[in-house]
Amino acid sequence: MKTKPNDKTTDRNISRPKKVIEVKDLVTHYGDRLILQGVTMNVLENEIMVIMGGSGSGKSTLLRHLMALETKTSGTMKILGHDIDQLNRMEFQELRQQIGVAFQGGALFSSMTIGENVMLPLYEHTNLDYNTMEIMSRMKLEIVELGGFEKLMPSELSGGMIKRAAFARAIVMDPRILCCDEPSAGLDPVAASALDDLILNMRDAMGMSIIVVTHELESTFKIADRITILDRGKILMVGTVDEVKASKNERVQALLNRVPEVGELDPDEYLDRLVGDEDSGRAHL
Repeated sequence: MKTKPNDKTTDRNISRPKKVIEVKDLVTHYGDRLILQGVTMNVLENEIMVIMGGSGSGKSTLLRHLMALETKTSGTMKILGHDIDQLNRMEFQELRQQIGVAFQGGALFSSMTIGENVMLPLYEHTNLDYNTMEIMSRMKLEIVELGGFEKLMPSELSGGMIKRAAFARAIVMDPRILCCDEPSAGLDPVAASALDDLILNMRDAMGMSIIVVTHELESTFKIADRITILDRGKILMVGTVDEVKASKNERVQALLNRVPEVGELDPDEYLDRLVGDEDSGRAHL
């Protein structure tokens, strides 16, 4: 006679997503200027996390932290289970090799072919022979639908193709985390939609966690598993697409509906800016 497992046993057997990035109470300054104010968030295994916010909200700074490129003032951050403050230099470099980065403008080297650009991380960080690197480069170009274009120069590619080549370089070492800064910026709607499909396909094919900073609402709603919304260095909310759309927060809705913010002008601060009173200006920061 079979026994029915109790609910607690069943719950213990359910696989829950792992946290590949954990950020707690993150504070960042640029000089005297406070940028991030106690940010707490996480990124889960195999999810696409989109970071949104208005200009100056701190989203680019947060992305640099998630790429382990920024120095924090305080707080803690774990990447792939490692507290970055506890790593030595070699361990830190090994960790960063598990993070791929696709820059906004592609950042391809104009004097190198597409294939050479994609192979560059392999040259820098591995001891593989040339033929193996060339095969790996071609495999990643196939994933981003640029198979056969490895001999072309960046100047011979369209904007969308440059973005795809940048993705190929970012994933050539099979990273566990991929960070993308405004991937569809400057593309026409058709090319942007195709790039969204590519992001989804890469996540599914390679099992990566992908972090995307973007202001494109259509792309966000198409690709995001969860959305983090920043405002003035603080997190307004983190939720699914449906949860964000249903939010009653006025600032969240202003961002979604593209309502411009009308700030109140402090007369003393305005006068300080006009006369260049640095000491008074700092007092208002």
